[in-house]
Amino acid sequence: MRIRTTAATAVLLLAALTACSGGDGDPDEKSAAKAPASKSKESNDGGGAVEQGLGAPAQTIGDGGVGVLQITPDTVAYVKEGSGEKSANGVFAVVTMKVKAMTGAPAEQTAPITGDGWKWIAPDGEAISFDSGNSTSITMDKYNGGGAVQPGTYQWDSEAFDLTAAQAKGGTLLYTDGDGTAYRWTMPSADSGPNITEVKKQLAY
Repeated sequence: MRIRTTAATAVLLLAALTACSGGDGDPDEKSAAKAPASKSKESNDGGGAVEQGLGAPAQTIGDGGVGVLQITPDTVAYVKEGSGEKSANGVFAVVTMKVKAMTGAPAEQTAPITGDGWKWIAPDGEAISFDSGNSTSITMDKYNGGGAVQPGTYQWDSEAFDLTAAQAKGGTLLYTDGDGTAYRWTMPSADSGPNITEVKKQLAY
């Protein structure tokens, strides 16, 4: 009787172990299947967002959750003086971007006054806003897009940041869209991009 009970117990234990293991399939494959996929964007501060390089486009939600904008930062210029104004902190980092409407509805970039929009993340992690130092004095004829981008069109825009020398040694450009999703681009530490000559020329005026 004791032998039969032991045997029955062993069978039950074996069945339980088989159910837990799922029966078939490689354990490593199952672990991989359970692992969450990496995200290319994150909400709020974008701390987990995958950084893209200069020239990479991002599909973003317009201000107020209306429309979709494809934003492509393409050129970064570093100057001590621009638009007749000297940098208060040492150097202006000026980034230009192409902004294209992707749906049948007009769409706008998020307004910085709401806490969204553009920020420069310094190498040490400090977030620097659009109105740092004398950055709001930077204006260029071509790269001055603003307001709604109409369906089927695009415009050129720019964002400037007044930085210290240390803050301008590379960094990350951060944009938070109308859905609260953050996008990041790695910024080179030297002048880069296809429009650098034109940008420097416009900044000289």
